[in-house]
Amino acid sequence: MPYWVVIEKTKTGYSAYVPDLPGCIAAARTRPGVRRLIREAIELHVSDLREMGHRVPRPTTRAELVTA
Repeated sequence: MPYWVVIEKTKTGYSAYVPDLPGCIAAARTRPGVRRLIREAIELHVSDLREMGHRVPRPTTRAELVTA
């Protein structure tokens, strides 16, 4: 399933989280690095939920770019 990922610039690199998967986060020095890590984090998060018999949340977050 495709999930929206929020990537933010930090003082030391980048951080990422998935609004539809609470607790699914990643951090890295580079943007490509955080993208790779959050993809892995999503796969592990979903796998763990399934192994524990929990429901995997369906993506509900929508994003829109708004120019001010």
